[in-house]
Amino acid sequence: MARFVVVVDTQWDFMAGEGALSVVGADALVAPMQSWLSALTPDEVAGVLFTFDTHFVETYAASPEAQMFPIHCVRGTRGWGNMLDVALVDAAIPAWRIEKGVFDMWAEPGLAIEDARDAKRPTIEREAFFAALAASGVTEVTVIGVAADYCVRWAVDGLLARGFVVTVPAGLTRGIERQIDAVAAEDFAGAGLIVERASTPNAA
Repeated sequence: MARFVVVVDTQWDFMAGEGALSVVGADALVAPMQSWLSALTPDEVAGVLFTFDTHFVETYAASPEAQMFPIHCVRGTRGWGNMLDVALVDAAIPAWRIEKGVFDMWAEPGLAIEDARDAKRPTIEREAFFAALAASGVTEVTVIGVAADYCVRWAVDGLLARGFVVTVPAGLTRGIERQIDAVAAEDFAGAGLIVERASTPNAA
């Protein structure tokens, strides 16, 4: 059965060396991520979801993240933009996007998932989207992106809680304080998270 792919926060502020909250080593992931996405085929992938960390100057100071990190990923700015182009994904593979205001993509109720290629198409509520995905027979999700110990970690946690088997390619993520091996061992021991050592697991 085809798997699903979640691409977490591959935004300029995180991925570029001069970004507002640059993750060390993330700039070196852009080209491998582009190649990996380009190699996905519709017979093996049911869809790709891009997540966007999204903040606003007017409200950031009151957010929990402001206690930990400087302002970043302000909607509409260069730093908010995705460094990976949806055009990299085979046109036969559905592509989606979701904006979130906190580390955990599951924490805010009622978030909408939008078509990443056509914003005019109807949105789907997040929980309904993933319930439909599971109902269609998708059981496996591959997660790439940053940061391994923050937004990737929370994405994985929510997917596992919803019954998916989750794989994170070690070569397609970076952490701020912990890398994915430490996250897997310390937070998800025995919980069904697979850390893939190959850089192109879709070719396996």
